[in-house]
Amino acid sequence: MSKVLVVDDDKNILDVLRYNLVQGGFTAIAAEDGMQALEKARQEKPDLIILDIMLPGLDGFEVCRILRKEMAVPILMLSAKTEEIDKVVGLELGADDYITKPFSVRELMARVRAMLRRSQWSEQPAANVPVVQPTLKAGDIEVDVAGHRALYRGMPVKLSPKEFDLLAFLMRHRGQVFSREQIVEKVWGYDYNGSARTVDVHIRSLRRKIEEDPENPRHLLTVHGFGYKFDGGE
Repeated sequence: MSKVLVVDDDKNILDVLRYNLVQGGFTAIAAEDGMQALEKARQEKPDLIILDIMLPGLDGFEVCRILRKEMAVPILMLSAKTEEIDKVVGLELGADDYITKPFSVRELMARVRAMLRRSQWSEQPAANVPVVQPTLKAGDIEVDVAGHRALYRGMPVKLSPKEFDLLAFLMRHRGQVFSREQIVEKVWGYDYNGSARTVDVHIRSLRRKIEEDPENPRHLLTVHGFGYKFDGGE
């Protein structure tokens, strides 16, 4: 049974989400502020975190930043803020998805299930995925798909689950150009309702982690007017 940590200072929202998660077959844990969220995440090792931005003490952005350095658990940001900049900040800090209040509980639950299906942290293995998968290599970059590890110049690189999925997908299709919409479809899935702008944010974050010069990348290349591709760079 997958474990979900819900972080929100609104008790009504906490109760609604906990009830629906339990009804959906999940174990639900709750936290009402940023410090409590960090404690529960470290103690309980949840499979997914639903994280509100506006929290007393440490806000959701800071909690996300700290957690992303410690674990690769999928994070769904939850907030009343609708400004594009807030979504971008959350994604750049390592969140995997973003949903704004007021939200449909049905949509939120669909996102939770989709994120868990695509995450190594889900207890249910993905269907038709072989147990042993190859290691992908290009220049200084190495991705161990089976071990869910990424290395740059021999050193481990901390990637969010979605950053890892995106990098592995592009490396598997080296030299092939994909539009943002195609990447969303292949990496996030058909049922993803977020913006294709999410792809830009994740590409930018990946470049900072695996490119010697993120402003002049050798591997994660922009194909102007269309999208992105991965180049071996050798």
